[in-house]
Amino acid sequence: MHFSLSDEEMMIRDAARRIAAERLAPLADKLDRGEGRADFLANLRTLAESGFMAVNVDSAFGGTQAGAVAFALTIEELAYACASTAVTVSVTNMVGEVIQSVGSPEQKNAHLPKLADGTYAAGAFCLTEAQAGSDPSGMRASARRADDGWIIDGEKLYITSAEYAGVFVVWAVTDATAPKGKGVSCFLVAAETPGLVVGKAERKMGQTGSATNSVRFDQCRVPASALMGRENDGFRIAVGELAGGRIGIAALSLGVARAAMDAAKAYAKERRQFGQPIGDFQGLQWMIADRETELEAARLLILQAAHLKDQKQPFAKAASMAKLFASEAAQRATDAAIQIHGGAGYLKDYPVERYARDARVTRIYEGSSEIQRLVIAREIMRQG
Repeated sequence: MHFSLSDEEMMIRDAARRIAAERLAPLADKLDRGEGRADFLANLRTLAESGFMAVNVDSAFGGTQAGAVAFALTIEELAYACASTAVTVSVTNMVGEVIQSVGSPEQKNAHLPKLADGTYAAGAFCLTEAQAGSDPSGMRASARRADDGWIIDGEKLYITSAEYAGVFVVWAVTDATAPKGKGVSCFLVAAETPGLVVGKAERKMGQTGSATNSVRFDQCRVPASALMGRENDGFRIAVGELAGGRIGIAALSLGVARAAMDAAKAYAKERRQFGQPIGDFQGLQWMIADRETELEAARLLILQAAHLKDQKQPFAKAASMAKLFASEAAQRATDAAIQIHGGAGYLKDYPVERYARDARVTRIYEGSSEIQRLVIAREIMRQG
C-alpha cells in the first residue's frame, strides 16, 4: 500500500505551510478580535495568486489542477495557522468545483478564472435555510420563470464569505409539486445582482475572522443562463458537492487540532511542577499519546477519502468517516490542550482557547456528526 505524497503534493503542502506561517498566523489573533479585515482580504488575494483558491480546478480556467489530496493538505496547513482563512479557502474551492462539475462552458469561463486569480475574494455556497439545515430537501427558497429568466425569492442562513463573495451558488425550489428534493434547481448569481441582499454578520463563538451572514433574495432576477445543470436536478448536485466539502472540513479540523497539540506539547516541556516538567508525568504523556494517535488516524482517513476522489471512485462514505472522526478528534485534542495548560489554557493570552472555539463548529457545518453517522450507516447497509 502506497502512502507517499507526490512531488507536486509535497510542493503544494510546503508552499501552503510557508504562506500560513508568514501571513496567516501573525493575523489570526487579530481576526479573532474582529479586526484586520483588510489584511485578511489581502491574504486571500495572496493565496489566490499562489494557486490555492482553485486547487482542483482545471488549468484551462486558471486552476492549479492538483487534485483532492493536494486540496486536503492545503486546508490542513492553512487551518494550522488560521481556521477563519482556511474555511474561506475551503468553501471557495468547493464553489469552484461545483461550477466546474455542472456549469456550462459560458459559466465556467465567466467565473472560474475570477475565483482562481482572486478577482473574486471568495465564493459562497447558499444551501442552508431556517427550516432546511440537516435536511436541505426541505428548503423553501423558490425560483419561478420570468420572460427572460428566473426570479428567486427566499432567505439562506449561515453563508460563509457572503460579505465579500463574488459569486453565489444558490439552490431554490423550481417545482413545488415534485416529491421532496426532486424539484430543486441550482443557480449561479453574481454578487452585484439586484435583489441579492447580504444581511449582518453573525456573532460567532469561533472562526470569527470568517464572515457568516444571512443572504436574502428579494425578487432577485437572473437570466436563463444562470441555471446550472439541469432544471430540477439541483438536489443531486448539492449532495454530491457536500461530500467533497467534508474532506475540506476534515482537513481543517486536523489542522486546528495539530496546532493545539503542538502548543500543548511545548507548554508541557516548559511548565514545571513538583520539580520537573509536567510533560514528564505519565498522566499527561498518556493524554498526549491518545490524542496524537487519533490525529494520525484522522490524517489517514482524510487522505483515503481524497485519494478515492482523485481516482474518481465512490468517496461519500470515506469523506463522512473522515469528517466525523477528524472533527470529533479535534474537539478532544483542543480540550486536552486546554487541560494541559491548566489555568493558563483558559486565558486569551494563550492560543489554545481560540483553537477550542474554532474547532467546535467542525462537528456541525458541512453536515453534523449525527448526519455523518447516518450517511455512513446508509452506505454500509446499502453495500451489504
